[in-house]
Amino acid sequence: MRWLALPVLAALAAAPAILPDFLLTSLTEVLILGLFAMSLDLLVGYTGLDSFGHAAVYGLGAYTASLLLLGAGVSLPVALLAAALFTAMVAVPVGWLCTRTTGVSFAMLTLAFAQLLYAVAYKWQSVTGGSDGLAGVPRTPGPLGISWFTSRAGYYHLVAGCLVGSFLLCRAFVASPLGTTLLAIRDNERKASALGYNPRAYKIAAFVTAAFFGGLAGALYAPFAGFASPDLFFWILSGQVLVMVIIGGAGSLLGPIAGAAAFLLLEQHLSGFTDSWALVLGLIFIVFVLFVPEGLWGLVRRRPFARAALPRDIGGERAAP
Repeated sequence: MRWLALPVLAALAAAPAILPDFLLTSLTEVLILGLFAMSLDLLVGYTGLDSFGHAAVYGLGAYTASLLLLGAGVSLPVALLAAALFTAMVAVPVGWLCTRTTGVSFAMLTLAFAQLLYAVAYKWQSVTGGSDGLAGVPRTPGPLGISWFTSRAGYYHLVAGCLVGSFLLCRAFVASPLGTTLLAIRDNERKASALGYNPRAYKIAAFVTAAFFGGLAGALYAPFAGFASPDLFFWILSGQVLVMVIIGGAGSLLGPIAGAAAFLLLEQHLSGFTDSWALVLGLIFIVFVLFVPEGLWGLVRRRPFARAALPRDIGGERAAP
């Protein structure tokens, strides 16, 4: 909702001056995961493609950025952009193959590619570090000695800027004729084909776009955490980000960001109370699927003041009646 934009942006900008270091670190992780979840929403919410292997692009972006920063010594901004572009390039043939199928077959193919990359990262020790991963990933200063993003607060602002910029690009993408066509394909693929559209070509475009932003999220995570490990490719992470999208609200862009924040907060707090936190989190997920299928963002759009303030949601779809 547009009336929230300025307060949210102001809060994000002021966070380093207000929050203690450990909370600022947690918020940075939330923003990275929010970008990751938003990239998956382009597939799940706007294209109707349920990917079970989205961790593949996250891990690929993280490893590409790590190798560039550790081995090539390139600056951080260049490594981030190169990692996102490389991930998108790899997604072209993978998307071409995966989109030959639909439904469960598509989900299983994406899962298979993610597990394949997990095996490569685990076995190719000379390049990926094997099970130990790549440690000591630096935040190499940019050209002309620009180094403001090497600090905790500076890196937070870099992540926040990437998230805001990515959101604006994704919103323009889903509001474009291409995005409108994706919605038509999601709702009725046969009708879209009858009207002369090529659904598979549009699905590949969405797949590659989602891979670009997912790769960017992974590239941001590696210098944030200081390492990249094979676990970034594992199917558990793919499941977690899918949970974030569903809890937040698929097809809204902002919803998955809220879902990422809710997931991380629940995980941190529940793990402090019980060793069975995953079971409790699973029950919460079941409740959302059964009783709140539109997610957290759908609950916000239900409120009367939200409907009065904005007849169309910020992601480009019409608000729920």
